[in-house]
Amino acid sequence: MFGLVVTFLIIGLIAAVLGFGGIAGLSFEFAKIIFFVALVLFLISLVFSLVRGRAPPPP
Repeated sequence: MFGLVVTFLIIGLIAAVLGFGGIAGLSFEFAKIIFFVALVLFLISLVFSLVRGRAPPPP
């Protein structure tokens, strides 16, 4: 998911340099949305892994 964020940021930067303000703004918004979704999913995964704990190794 963070690869998508980087891709949208690069697209936004290139569009901003070339003068396409609308495309650049939209690309930055998509990058922000995907970043926060990935961050929330990471935090949920972290909480579940801490709550679940590790199972003892089999004998």
